[in-house]
Amino acid sequence: MKMAKPLRFLIVKLRHHGDVLLTTPVADALKHAYPDCETDMLVYRETADVIRDNRLISHIFTIDRQWKKQGVKAQLKHEAALFKSLKARDYDWVFNLSDQWRAAAVAKFCGRQSAGLQPAKRDNALWRFCHTHLSPELGVEHHIVANHLNVLRPLELAGGYPPRVSMDVADAVRETLRAKLGERGWAGQDYVLVHPGSRWMFKCWEDDKNAALVQKLLDHGQNVVLTAAPERDEKIMLDNIAGRLNIPEGVNVWILSGCLNLRELAAAIDGAKLFIGVDSVPMHMAAALGKSQVALFGPTWVSRWRPYSDRAAVVWAGDYGKLPHPDSIDTDDKTRLLGAIPLDAVWEQVSEKLGFAG
Repeated sequence: MKMAKPLRFLIVKLRHHGDVLLTTPVADALKHAYPDCETDMLVYRETADVIRDNRLISHIFTIDRQWKKQGVKAQLKHEAALFKSLKARDYDWVFNLSDQWRAAAVAKFCGRQSAGLQPAKRDNALWRFCHTHLSPELGVEHHIVANHLNVLRPLELAGGYPPRVSMDVADAVRETLRAKLGERGWAGQDYVLVHPGSRWMFKCWEDDKNAALVQKLLDHGQNVVLTAAPERDEKIMLDNIAGRLNIPEGVNVWILSGCLNLRELAAAIDGAKLFIGVDSVPMHMAAALGKSQVALFGPTWVSRWRPYSDRAAVVWAGDYGKLPHPDSIDTDDKTRLLGAIPLDAVWEQVSEKLGFAG
């Protein structure tokens, strides 16, 4: 008797790193409901590393934003090859979590059935034509994960299972991270990881408060790993913070500034006893890795973008001062907007997470 093939799903998310990571509960829900299923993802090439080692994902397909710079003929050739590969997977369902027309075309032509969200800007007949099922987008009072899971409504999955954000780290990646830490004198000691930067400076705390927080950790006998992305502003920030520290005897600060790829950063976070950061992809990685964390938030929708984790404490600047409306932010403005957050408020949460007071 011929065995029926497993259900095969495609999730499409063409956004930033954090957005892609926050779609993994959809894959988790599908795998729980259909243990033998295969779930693929279509993402932008530069974001693929956040799901590269994820055991829930069978195949990763990518779109390179550089295609359009190669000329129309070359871009069409790339797009045609992608569609051919997707069609060959013979999907039972395509779940579109993006609002681009390219994603709608994939939903229309690459699966037997397709489900998507109904963004306000796509409230038209063509968008409805591209999907067999559409679910309304939830408001900003709902977490983005809840919004993503809403796309599964047509499957009528049984309740009771809480899908989680997930990220896996390959053993080889852990080894390269350990080697880089070892080059800086690390010999297996435990540590708190502090990642103060973000691609958008308005999400960041002041350097002096960051330095004072790290100093408190050191004075309480905690080793610290400081990390930064390769971007110039983040590296300068980390240099400023590190330059203010007075390192007591018997504790260590290991600085990994601009030298880690995203998967190595995940390994570093996974090895930490506590993660401290701001509203950015490392914060979501810490949640996906199940790490205890303290996250600092400013003028973004905290209800929508907070860490999707019950091990996260959030310190929101809006509790201590007035913030601009999230929709009014100029993301190119480097003014830091977390200044209202007092050091003591953050230290209180960090102390609780680490199990000591004062």
